[in-house]
Amino acid sequence: MGLGKGKDDYKPAATSEPGDKKSNKPAATSEPGDKKSKKEKKKMDMDELKKEVDLDDHKLTLDELHRKYGTDLSRGLSSSRAKDILARDGPNALTPPPTTPEWVKFCKQLFGGFSMLLWIGAILCFLAYGIQAASEDEPANDNLYLGIVLSAVVIITGCFSYYQEAKSSKIMESFKNLVPQQALVVRDGEKNSINAEEVVAGDLVEVKGGDRIPADLRIISSHGCKVDNSSLTGESEPQTRSPDFTNDNPLETRNIAFFSTNCIEGTARGIVINTGDRTVMGRIATLASSLDGGKTPIAKEIEHFIHIITGVAVFLGVSFFILSLILGYGWLEAVIFLIGIIVANVPEGLLATVTVCLTLTAKRMAKKNCLVKNLEAVETLGSTSTICSDKTGTLTQNRMTVAHMWFDNQIHEADTTENQSGTSFDRSSSTWAALARVAGLCNRAVFLAEQNNVPILKRDVAGDASEAALLKCIELCCGSVKDMRDKYPKVAEIPFNSTNKYQLSIHKNATPGETKHLLVMKGAPERILDRCSTIVLQGKEQPLDDEMKDSFQNAYVELGGLGERVLGFCHFHLPDDQFPEGFAFDADEVNFPTENLCFIGLMAMIDPPRAAVPDAVGKCRSAGIKVIMVTGDHPITAKAIAKGVGIISEGNETVEDIAARLNVPISEVNPRDAKACVVHGGELKDLTSDQLDEILKHHTEIVFARTSPQQKLIIVEGCQRQGAIVAVTGDGVNDSPALKKADIGVAMGIAGSDVSKQAADMILLDDNFASIVTGVEEGRLIFDNLKKSIAYTLTSNIPEITPFLLFIIANIPLPLGTVTILCIDLGTDMVPAISLAYEAAESDIMKRQPRNPKTDKLVNERLISIAYGQIGMIQALAGFFTYFVILAENGFLPSTLFGIRVNWDNKYINDLEDSYGQQWTYEQRKIVEFTCHTAFFVSIVIVQWADVIICKTRRNSVFQQGMKNKILIFGLFEETALAAFLSYCPGMDVALRMYPLKPNWWFCAFPYSLLIFIYDEIRKLILRRSPGGWVERETYY
Repeated sequence: MGLGKGKDDYKPAATSEPGDKKSNKPAATSEPGDKKSKKEKKKMDMDELKKEVDLDDHKLTLDELHRKYGTDLSRGLSSSRAKDILARDGPNALTPPPTTPEWVKFCKQLFGGFSMLLWIGAILCFLAYGIQAASEDEPANDNLYLGIVLSAVVIITGCFSYYQEAKSSKIMESFKNLVPQQALVVRDGEKNSINAEEVVAGDLVEVKGGDRIPADLRIISSHGCKVDNSSLTGESEPQTRSPDFTNDNPLETRNIAFFSTNCIEGTARGIVINTGDRTVMGRIATLASSLDGGKTPIAKEIEHFIHIITGVAVFLGVSFFILSLILGYGWLEAVIFLIGIIVANVPEGLLATVTVCLTLTAKRMAKKNCLVKNLEAVETLGSTSTICSDKTGTLTQNRMTVAHMWFDNQIHEADTTENQSGTSFDRSSSTWAALARVAGLCNRAVFLAEQNNVPILKRDVAGDASEAALLKCIELCCGSVKDMRDKYPKVAEIPFNSTNKYQLSIHKNATPGETKHLLVMKGAPERILDRCSTIVLQGKEQPLDDEMKDSFQNAYVELGGLGERVLGFCHFHLPDDQFPEGFAFDADEVNFPTENLCFIGLMAMIDPPRAAVPDAVGKCRSAGIKVIMVTGDHPITAKAIAKGVGIISEGNETVEDIAARLNVPISEVNPRDAKACVVHGGELKDLTSDQLDEILKHHTEIVFARTSPQQKLIIVEGCQRQGAIVAVTGDGVNDSPALKKADIGVAMGIAGSDVSKQAADMILLDDNFASIVTGVEEGRLIFDNLKKSIAYTLTSNIPEITPFLLFIIANIPLPLGTVTILCIDLGTDMVPAISLAYEAAESDIMKRQPRNPKTDKLVNERLISIAYGQIGMIQALAGFFTYFVILAENGFLPSTLFGIRVNWDNKYINDLEDSYGQQWTYEQRKIVEFTCHTAFFVSIVIVQWADVIICKTRRNSVFQQGMKNKILIFGLFEETALAAFLSYCPGMDVALRMYPLKPNWWFCAFPYSLLIFIYDEIRKLILRRSPGGWVERETYY
């Protein structure tokens, strides 16, 4: 953002031109006469937000600051001046994004995608009924019923989905919770506490330990001030804040404190340089809430499916419309046929089936600690091909832990596992006792009260993360640190500061054989070593020679190379003759030795990986998913953790590794030789999108370190350009734009900030990265099972449509009525279709590549061809066979039926003759016809038995798969019982015009059912025998 440089004339802060009221656009984009369309403008703003934070206030001297903001550095702004600026910039608050009203969300559920197809069906039914009502005296009510039922189905499933998702997006509200309520400002030379919303650019603000920072500040004076930037950068280490300009990057420099981060200790004074939406955090908030996630993969699949179904329906409808006109039907009748055919093609029950299947999976995932906020996201995880994971708190435990020590001239490994199941080191050496004593005494961290029954590693600590790690380590190895501190009371201390980089304290010492006072010191290893002249080995003090210095250096480099934070420890027994008991030590005017001390050893800390992560990363890799680490932490640490969890697998080298191995400069190494790659945020800033694509394409294992929130977003977009379906995991505010942009955002339930939980589509309740693997497995399974459900549901469409077509072409009495069709689609087919969601996976789904969203569709031509063209046809034959059998038994042989329709449906003909010359009245004829409808319906149920069994598998034999799916077995019994009930229940002849059947009519369809089963088993056998052959290409859906 263009900022006024420190010129003599006063330039307003940040982005808004004078008179440009409350603009959060850079002045450049909002010039008068700029009549760009809203869309372009929005795109400009988005691009603007994606850019890196562009501040130069950290480079200005105090004098230039004074000129730029017109602030007196001791008296602050005048109240009148502050009022003007407040009027110009608006309050220091985040603007909420426009929210979607609840009724709009509800309408989206009612009229989105699949529901639209059913609505069109319903409208066509009412239209047909209207035409019939206008042209006939007593219209049949079929179409009216059908229209009402279709509308009811849509409304019920719509309400259901809406209820499922009503618990969703409240993104901005969680950002609001970050905003501090009060701020201490200096105006007119007086301190007063005002509402944080009234803070303006140029205000002089004071913060102290425990405060939230009220706006972006340029620090002008500080005293031991440390802030916690973890929500912004992901670093768990508290950062020192001082007036010194230490880094070109405003996010790294020490003299800027950011809005909504917490001040942990110390005090500081600063000038406000940005407020509200213009702060760094405000920009992240705006970015996160203004991103569109786009359509979920399953929504695209359902859209594609609707296109196919609509295509088939319209094609059939129009061709039979033309045919019926050729056959000499009237216009009105032809239009009614057209509508009838189109409606018959609509799978009424499918919307409910898909919704229920997704809901069941969501429930199943919730049991496994994955909470899905949006039903469609269930499947997205299954088609994921790239996971961009945050490091801190997701891959690691988010607590510093002592990993290694170096004493007695060797490196010892500490136990970093969460449950202390790892290795332990040799604790017998007296050097270790001395090291533990220094680590425990020269340490200001304490356990919070009332935690004696909590395991040590889980206890809460007051103090800095590194000191907490030392405290827990000593408490685990040597027992109570509190007792140790009571035994050696502290008499003086020099706290850690950034200039001398050590912390020192002096304690009374009652240990026999040692002097009365013990000086202990810890700090940056090289600084500590410079102050020592001896070293403890095997408990004996020895002079520190060059050889020992070399081995120290090697140990230091080795531990640092592991990405660990290394501290050095030393002590000194103050001689009793110079420092008798009761000596007044002065920490300001140092009156005791701080040189020629005795070096003891090093301790190295790291935020260790979670136990379950390496295994999870391995599973992702075998499932063809690329795992990329994106972190705000240092490259060395990031690389060490990436190697630790297997994101960079063993034996894979980065360009730097190859250069080091061959001993050549990095410029001579061909980057294509390196499988792995560590990219620094600083380099990422200068890469074009093509260069980023190169990196993403050619390296299989990538770590991005030191990335800003905007860069996380750019990385996700880069992956999406490659055609990947991207999942992002993260826990901080800095991850929220990337979480929102990803195809599926996954937040951490325990450690995650509210903001990240709102932006995500899924929440891991146990913060365990391994739960993602479960999610992927469930997602892939539901995709496969939805295919099976759809194949099953669509098959019965053919035996439902063909009777109507023959009724038109061959002029036979209608073999299957509208009401019976609804009984199949919304009655008998429902439970079996849903039961397929419980089907177990056929093969190891975690061993195959992720599906290609361009080619592997949910419903493809092959599925339609097998459901409609093969199995569906056999089912239709079964129904017609039963139909002809019943009519023949009643005296109407098939030869008589063709062309009989007009007389059959004529109310006034009561003497229609059958093949044997018997006369039938209209009422009698209709009873036979409705008995046929019932029998046709029962036949469909019987052939659907075989269909649901063959749909259990797509490649394996049913005998391999077994019948372990209890819901499916229940479904078979349920649909049969329902069919029997509809046929034999008294009163059904009036309500649904269903009539009881003779028992032997049930058996007409059995041979066809068996035929379907055998046909499909043979097809699958050929499939397995010749992979890639003709049968697979044509019929494997």
